[in-house]
Amino acid sequence: MACQSVTRKLLCGLVAMAAGAAIAVPAAQAQAVPAAGSGAAASAMPATPTTRVLAIGRLSRVPTPSELQSIMPGEVRDTLDLYLAGRIADWYVAKDAPGVVFILDLRSVDEARQLTAALPLVKAGLMSFQFIPLGPLAPLKLLER
Repeated sequence: MACQSVTRKLLCGLVAMAAGAAIAVPAAQAQAVPAAGSGAAASAMPATPTTRVLAIGRLSRVPTPSELQSIMPGEVRDTLDLYLAGRIADWYVAKDAPGVVFILDLRSVDEARQLTAALPLVKAGLMSFQFIPLGPLAPLKLLER
């Protein structure tokens, strides 16, 4: 069945990502990155809405084989469900350290925090996320029409 094939591929990829880590990644507190710039230059830019949220998930430590076997099927299922529901617009594996990068089709960091908190790896304390709100390029509003 195609769905099982996709699920198996995702599971194998996530297991390989986690198992291939040579060192444990330090735990990072889930947080929103403050907006760049402050003061006069930043206040001159027109405000824009948050249209997506970049969620960067990092393993807090390398899971044991037993943890992988018990957690990853649920992690893959829940992640796939979020993708199919349109909550995850795009997803990637992080190339610099074990983890994932999601572009979430959400309008706030609070929504992103709630959504990722329900994932099995986060619940197990094995992954934490950093969130960056994204929006349209504000300087484009300054162009003459």
